[in-house]
Amino acid sequence: MVQVIRDVGRLAATSGRADLARRLEQTQARLIDPDIRVIVVGEFKQGKSKLINALVNAPACPVDDDIATSVPTSVGYAEEPQAWVLVHDQDAADSAATLERRPIALEEISDFVSEHGNPGNERRVVSAEVLLPREILKGGLKLVDSPGVGGLESSNALATLSALSTAHAVLLVSDASQEYTDPEVQFLKHAMRISPNVAAVLAKTDLYPAWREIEQINRGHLQGVGDVPIFSVSSDLRLLAAELQDRAVNDESGFPALVAHLRREVLGRAEVIHERSAVHDLVSVVEQLTMSLRSELNAILHPEDTPRMIAELEAAKARADEFRGRSARWQVTLTDGVADLIADMEHDLRDRLRKVQREAEIAIDEGDPGPIWDQITEWLDQRVASAVSETFVWTDERSRWLSEEVAELFSKGESDIPAIDVGDTHGVLDPVDEISWLDSGRLGAAEKIYIGVRGSYGGVLMVGLATGLIGMTLINPLSLLAGVLVGRRAFREDMSARLARRQHEAKGHVRRYIDEVNFQVGKQLKDRLRLVQRAARDHFGAMAEEMHRSLSEALTTSKQTATTYTARRDQRAAQLKAQIGQLERLRAEIPEPPPLRVEVGQR
Repeated sequence: MVQVIRDVGRLAATSGRADLARRLEQTQARLIDPDIRVIVVGEFKQGKSKLINALVNAPACPVDDDIATSVPTSVGYAEEPQAWVLVHDQDAADSAATLERRPIALEEISDFVSEHGNPGNERRVVSAEVLLPREILKGGLKLVDSPGVGGLESSNALATLSALSTAHAVLLVSDASQEYTDPEVQFLKHAMRISPNVAAVLAKTDLYPAWREIEQINRGHLQGVGDVPIFSVSSDLRLLAAELQDRAVNDESGFPALVAHLRREVLGRAEVIHERSAVHDLVSVVEQLTMSLRSELNAILHPEDTPRMIAELEAAKARADEFRGRSARWQVTLTDGVADLIADMEHDLRDRLRKVQREAEIAIDEGDPGPIWDQITEWLDQRVASAVSETFVWTDERSRWLSEEVAELFSKGESDIPAIDVGDTHGVLDPVDEISWLDSGRLGAAEKIYIGVRGSYGGVLMVGLATGLIGMTLINPLSLLAGVLVGRRAFREDMSARLARRQHEAKGHVRRYIDEVNFQVGKQLKDRLRLVQRAARDHFGAMAEEMHRSLSEALTTSKQTATTYTARRDQRAAQLKAQIGQLERLRAEIPEPPPLRVEVGQR
């Protein structure tokens, strides 16, 4: 197919259609280097990095009991081992900061991607890439080791959810120490709505004798989520099998089934998608070139049909002009759809965050927020991240649906949906100020004594003056008793006032935090939807421009042919027949689009 693409591209270039030649160059590049991304996700210390190392039989990702991956690391194919890091040359907050790709030694990878070697990402590393000469990676497979997301419901999970938009497959890794948690099940549901291919991996089966029971329980959880296969593996056994060259140990590790899944369901399915896309592009270009040549040849061989053919071409060109215009139905649908989606997204996000705010205010009113403010802020961060994730996934689904609707309107069965990259993992949620500190309400002994003495002073003075009229001293048993009672009441009133002030202050902190999240997330999601709009507009606009140019050239050549001398007509007709014959031979070499579903026996 690559050779056919090259031949058709050369023919398009010699025919003066540089636009079609460029389109086929992109098709060829996509076919040669498909870059199939599989993102490995999961909570901290679940065995993600060791799983990738076991798959490629190399220490591509740092592994240690106390070291956590802090930077996404992709592992791909190259003839020679290499390693790169992508870093900001300035502070990330600086608008002038740019990204720089730096080569590093393989043994230094831990110093850049782990929390131990790069605490707090002080090196400003965005991502890392390791290239290895491994057979499993040769087909374009890229394994991406993502940082642990700490409960899969924190703000860190948003970057992982965003990356899923550009992933061909997802592997959710959880060790065999316990069954799936609610956040893991929720994350699986989100992943299945975003990524077309999700699988679960139960790791560390060699450490937990009861892993089969955990596997059975997890299968029950997965039945409520959807069609998600699960693979129970031991990375240590896989590495040991590679060292000993022992097939039996390798079979016991559980990795053969996982590797077969990656080859059949991930590589195979992605290969089919790329082939279908290439076939579509080839057929479209060949048909446009053939239409132009046949129109000119028909005008030469059958001059009596030229007026009718010119009228048909002019009508087709008028329809193409309508598709190019801003008033075209697909353009209107795209513009209105994005505007409606932005409004719906803002309402959905605001509604979810308002519910979180109401829940937080009710919890604050029910008690003293001061002593438990750390727990409230942690809960608030989790609930806000969950709400934002829901809106993010819902928006992604709606944008895909809109692209499909525009594709259907543009041309029935003619246009593929453009590959829209809205999954940049950087900037999913711009930095939001942390929830402000709140006074815990705890008073020291000295402060309590001060409040009590301050309140009791008035009681002692009033009663002491009253009893002084009957000859008693200012400080007497009655005045002291009154001081104690008044002081106690003053203390309670002061504590109530402090509690009300803390509750009011806590609600203010929650409102400001919710407002800041709403502002930042709304801006990011609107930017992504506008990116969808621009990508779809440019994709379909370019196709409309190609068709318009093909029809315009066919119309022009047909009109010019009507006034061509007879001797030149015969010469030109011979050239056109030769070019059409070449196109027909190339068209015959284009295979039929493969089925979208790859069966086991076909690989």
